Amino acid sequence: MSSTLRFLRAPMRGVVVPLTEVPDPVFAEGAMGPGIAIDPLGETLHAPCNGEIIQCARTAHAITLRDDANHEWLLHIGLDTVDLDGDGFELLVATGERVSAGDPLCRFDADRLAQRAKALVTPIVLTNGPDTTLEALVAPGTIVEMGEDLLQWQATSAAVATAGLDDAGSEASANGEFASGEAVIASASGLHARPAARLRAIARQHAVELTLIRTGEDQSAEIDIDIGNDNDNDNDNAKASAASLSALLNLGLVQGDRVRVVARGSSAQAAVDAATTLLETAEADATQRDVPPQSQAEGQRQASRTSGGGGLTGLVASAGLVVGPLVRYEMALPPVPDSAADTEQEREALTSALRDVDTTLVQAMQAAQAGGQQAEAEIFEAHRAWLDDPDLRGAAEAEIDNGRSAGRAWFLALEREIQRLRDGDNALLAARADDLRDLQRQVMQLFATEAAAIISGLDGAILVARELTPSQFVAVADRIAGLCLASGGLTSHVSILARARGLPCLVAMGDGLLEARSDNACLDSRGDGRHGVLELAPDAQRLAAIDAEQVRQRRQTESERAAAFEPVTTLDGRRLHVAANIATRAEARSAARSGADGVGLMRSEFLFLERQTAPTLAEQQAEYRAAVEAMDGKPVVVRLLDIGADKQLPYLRLPATPNPALGERGVRLWQTQPALFETQLDALLEAGRDLPLCEDGLTALRLMVPMVADVGELRWVRQRLASRAASLGIERLPALGVMIEVPTAALCADDLAREADFLSIGTNDLTQYALAMDREVASLALRSDVLHPGVLRLIASCLDGASGQCPVAVCGAAAGDPLAGALLAAMGVDELSVEPGRIAAVKAGLRRLDAGALAARLPSLLALADAAAVRQALQELSGSLLEEAPAGDDGVTGASGQRVEAAHSSPGEAKPGTGSADPDASHTTTRS
Repeated sequence: MSSTLRFLRAPMRGVVVPLTEVPDPVFAEGAMGPGIAIDPLGETLHAPCNGEIIQCARTAHAITLRDDANHEWLLHIGLDTVDLDGDGFELLVATGERVSAGDPLCRFDADRLAQRAKALVTPIVLTNGPDTTLEALVAPGTIVEMGEDLLQWQATSAAVATAGLDDAGSEASANGEFASGEAVIASASGLHARPAARLRAIARQHAVELTLIRTGEDQSAEIDIDIGNDNDNDNDNAKASAASLSALLNLGLVQGDRVRVVARGSSAQAAVDAATTLLETAEADATQRDVPPQSQAEGQRQASRTSGGGGLTGLVASAGLVVGPLVRYEMALPPVPDSAADTEQEREALTSALRDVDTTLVQAMQAAQAGGQQAEAEIFEAHRAWLDDPDLRGAAEAEIDNGRSAGRAWFLALEREIQRLRDGDNALLAARADDLRDLQRQVMQLFATEAAAIISGLDGAILVARELTPSQFVAVADRIAGLCLASGGLTSHVSILARARGLPCLVAMGDGLLEARSDNACLDSRGDGRHGVLELAPDAQRLAAIDAEQVRQRRQTESERAAAFEPVTTLDGRRLHVAANIATRAEARSAARSGADGVGLMRSEFLFLERQTAPTLAEQQAEYRAAVEAMDGKPVVVRLLDIGADKQLPYLRLPATPNPALGERGVRLWQTQPALFETQLDALLEAGRDLPLCEDGLTALRLMVPMVADVGELRWVRQRLASRAASLGIERLPALGVMIEVPTAALCADDLAREADFLSIGTNDLTQYALAMDREVASLALRSDVLHPGVLRLIASCLDGASGQCPVAVCGAAAGDPLAGALLAAMGVDELSVEPGRIAAVKAGLRRLDAGALAARLPSLLALADAAAVRQALQELSGSLLEEAPAGDDGVTGASGQRVEAAHSSPGEAKPGTGSADPDASHTTTRS
């Protein structure tokens, strides 16, 4: 077999870096293929060889070039530069263009990229030659000049002939090696999309034509003889090429089925070995893969308590009890033109659209791999395989030939496959129809004539989704009865919004949720304080019990609401306030109607999210003023813009950082985004102009600074506030408070309390930073608990430091959770701020709370080992110290009907209460 020595030239001047040293695991670990990298000393990327441009990233940061031997080279300028959305790049070529070595491909602003990208180091990767050994001709650390020989390798004639072929080596199959083997399907899920996509990858990796044949006692020999015979149609339903994901799934292979694996090509035996190993390896349960052992055990215990037909468990984001049909969240398909006259133009348009969607999937797959989310990366890999399926592509092109537009042709091609999957007997394959629907929508969106609308059938339903954005939630919230999410955490924006509306919601339920079907399911998110259940088939007895419970709840709610406007005094004589968490003026009006003693937290970032430009000064001023007027003289605490980490603005480009939660967010962004923050300050100052003082002597409109780490930051903000007020001719400054969410702020509360008008404990971020657990990671949601003794000690330190100096408050889920809220009140806070729908119930519970009796138990509670122990101890207290809440009274009840507040035991000495104001939501749960 002949071989050819090949060379690749340096595409720019720069320092040579081994690919293994690139600070990105996607490149360093060879996931994209072998290669090298250059740390640039210039600002123009050149062609490293002759060839054709086959792909240009929409964001211009990456170009793929196919050389004359069909090798495909990815040239990726910098790391995480996709996040720059093309800013700082100028493409000089287009897809399909022929280039010669040395031709300029892209210019980039190195200084601009250096300020905002993770790194400028530029990988050069051979994406379709994973087994190719590349030899660097320049030592690492050496400065190489543009056009200098950089890499060399030996390419065999067979490898050159097969490199880059989309049909996994069809040219090599004519005269290549032949190999076959047998395998028994080991996966409990059978041959589904992810392993099918991996079979396609094996075929490409080894440059072979790979075929699977479903065998049986009466057909295996015949198929073996007829393999490769184009005239044989008798067994087409029993064999499939690995190039076609749909054909592989059409085999309907389930656990225990036997298959023959046949390969033709120069590496046939290696491909067969890899494929049979894959097929005979059982997969881990995807729904449990990323769940820690504690979560699995607790979930199994909860599932064992599920009645009537089984169910799925999740974490309680918002409490309640509802019954309704399950409906999978799905946007209606975008409208596209039906027909087109120019067939060739439509073919090219479809090719371009598929390429664009593939680029998006590659980016998503790389991000998942970099984040260690291998299961998620495999899903994106499977979607790419669907997108490249020759059968689906051929069906769409046939529709184009019949006069259909590219968008309509893609719809028809995939619709037939979707219906075939859904009409089959295999539940797993029916669920894969959702993957195809997603790809159908993504491609059609590029041809859309107008925005898509939400599908019908949501009224009174329990909505099921992997995740939702806040805007998607708001669009459906008034129609649905409940919400179940496969991912998400207890403090996500959707969880916060669900609690605000009193909409029952479970999160972190796992991928198994997406395959659940029921015409009459029960969502019970009252749980045990943490867990809830989605019952898929409640029986008649269970449904009757639910009806009775809902009647009891309605009576209790009516009783609680009747007393919602009365002041709150605990059994031991402590005065407490219950305020509201809101995001808009409409929610302020809802809070006022619900009996709130004020607004403890107005999340101003919701004015900035889900829009393409920042709100103007006038828009902000009107929103803040309307919220204050709605509360009719009661205090309104507005948190200054809290952007960063999980909250991003499309019109604000933030610097890339490996740990966004630890990067520039909250007050830290002020110095880099002064116009944004000072416009907000001006709007708040104008909104509070000439308002009367509240009963506590502070202004009605109050400002709260997020992410403060030390007193110096507070002083700096106060100086900016005074400066802006002076420029507007405003003499009286609004009350200024600090959000306690950074552990150093809790530990240094005495310093902050001397400068602040109030403190407000943000329990979700304080818990996140204290436990080093990202609150956006669903698998950690169960363990990220505000009742961890370490977090409680930080809160106690904050209360001790602020005692006698300024008021302290707590808000969100921790305040609305009967266990956590009662404990926090006993610790010394005197304001709990919750979603408007929880105000009446929380007030009712506090009126039956003996804060002193619970405070006497604080030393023993803080000495426990972990949050689970604290929760268990509080549950036991609720059983021994707390009396049963009569049906229809104003008590807050748990799943067992027991009241969850301290009662009539002898009062102990509680720390004097301090507070007003309030923070963000916690990691605990709520109940109706």
